[in-house]
Amino acid sequence: MLRLLVVSALSFSTATAFVANAPASITKPFMASSCMHSKKPGGDEVENQQAFAVGSFIEFVEKSRTHIGKIEAVEHKSSGGARYQVVDSEGHPFNIPDKDVKYCMACPSSPGQAEKLYKEFCKAQETPIQSIQKEIDVTPELLLMAWEEAVEDGEEESSSHNLTPASFIELVHAHAASAMEKYLAWKYLQSEQAHIFFKEIKNHGRVVSFKAKTRKAVDNAKDVSDIFDF
Repeated sequence: MLRLLVVSALSFSTATAFVANAPASITKPFMASSCMHSKKPGGDEVENQQAFAVGSFIEFVEKSRTHIGKIEAVEHKSSGGARYQVVDSEGHPFNIPDKDVKYCMACPSSPGQAEKLYKEFCKAQETPIQSIQKEIDVTPELLLMAWEEAVEDGEEESSSHNLTPASFIELVHAHAASAMEKYLAWKYLQSEQAHIFFKEIKNHGRVVSFKAKTRKAVDNAKDVSDIFDF
């Protein structure tokens, strides 16, 4: 416990040399810009759920299995809920509700770039956490500094600061995150290691950001020392 506090104190003094301030805005998943209306059989008008755009790349679940796929078509139920016709990376078709979509990535306009990104997306979905950590170059010390920065911002604003995958990459590496860096950071921040410092924030059942835990919660974590060479 004492060693964690010492590392935390050192992190405050060195953080500015390694990180930049996180942006205040939150980057939302790529979604269709318009929100149409439809009518129920009884004639009552309902507002359709904002849906992800056709062509988007998604990670989705089906019968407890995780897939990567492309949205081929979007439809709305009479209740306004969105459904998607999706083809996964193996060419299998699915018809899924919006709640089954766990992550969405915009498709580049260039066919060549789109094909390259989709292949990287498929490969990354199976990548173990240790490899993801190396891919985005995040050490336990950088994770700790990101948490310290988020907690400090939260204390100044009287509320804990949330990080998105994009703002996490910008915080620890001081550059805008690429599409793949955002996805890898999203997966990494859901790891057991990251859960020591952050908890998941969901919207429509999807993890969209990560809230820094309080200092007391982190200090009380039993396995904090396991991720550092104490």
